Amino acid sequence: MQKMSPVVIKANEYLEHDPGPSHPESPKRLEAIYERISRPDMAQLFHVLAPREATVEELCWNHTEAYVKRIEKTADVRHFQLDPDTATSRGSWKAAILAAGGVFAALDHIAAGKAPNGFALVRPPGHHAERDQAMGFCLFNNVALGARYARKRLGHHRVMIVDWDLHHGNGTQHSFYSDSNVLYFSTHQFPYYPGSGAADQVGAGDGKGFTVNVPLSPGAGDREFAAIFNRILEPVADQFKPDIILVSAGFDIYFQDPLGGMAVTEKGFAWMAFKLLEIASRCCEGRILFCLEGGYDLSGLSQGAAAVIKECAGKSILESTEAAALGSSTALPETAAVAAGIHKHFWSGVK
Repeated sequence: MQKMSPVVIKANEYLEHDPGPSHPESPKRLEAIYERISRPDMAQLFHVLAPREATVEELCWNHTEAYVKRIEKTADVRHFQLDPDTATSRGSWKAAILAAGGVFAALDHIAAGKAPNGFALVRPPGHHAERDQAMGFCLFNNVALGARYARKRLGHHRVMIVDWDLHHGNGTQHSFYSDSNVLYFSTHQFPYYPGSGAADQVGAGDGKGFTVNVPLSPGAGDREFAAIFNRILEPVADQFKPDIILVSAGFDIYFQDPLGGMAVTEKGFAWMAFKLLEIASRCCEGRILFCLEGGYDLSGLSQGAAAVIKECAGKSILESTEAAALGSSTALPETAAVAAGIHKHFWSGVK
């Protein structure tokens, strides 16, 4: 029996969101990824699924109705500035509801057994979007909405969100801070925008211990991220036992990203995807969906996204020796060791 290929969410409407001239979150980001995955080495590795529109009711699972309506009204405005970093154009509302709806469509596809995993190549990104506020280039929180969809519509009880974007996903953290059914795990440069994500932010009430923040100083690269995944993420995931994994895949930790200070390479992205696919295979029958967040060096963004899709398709760019070396990485950066020291009290596998 032929192995199923990953599903990729892709749509030209995402290119119609235009925050303005010289804005880092430009349509060129997706154009670069779309061009890369159309090349002969990739074109047959996945199948494309068109997104659907998220409804207002669905968006209100994670946002206030007043906020959703406010964004909807911007569809009639050529340019609307929501905060100093975040703006809309006439195509932004449509792109944003298709971004959230694209995540839903991919999750449906995976739940129906039509794909083992996938990548939602969507924009605008989402993990900074709060319940009633646009932030950091984000309008609606695509991954948080995906977690709610997985629980409300697909019957998944436990959802794990892994956020490797350079910036902390404040909106996602706040969405589930008191919820023990959604585990939020984030690696991020700290202190940095948006200022949240300290190691001692661990959740509250029933959700205490279910927010795992691993703040990092600039300079962390492939081996450091691998050690964090090996020593903190993997034991937490094995104990939590998610029914599905969602990934806020930001490629601004690439070593040449203009907004970042990290040192991850294309091989590092491949290995992180490999490790998450391995965890998903063990914990939740392989169910995992990667969702695009940041990444502003077009080469690093497109090559990183391609490396993740190749991992999803079982066509790794990693040599066996490279995978083994990263798989044996255990030296935690100092700030990550602090996070491990905090979370060993919540998760017995963390040492």
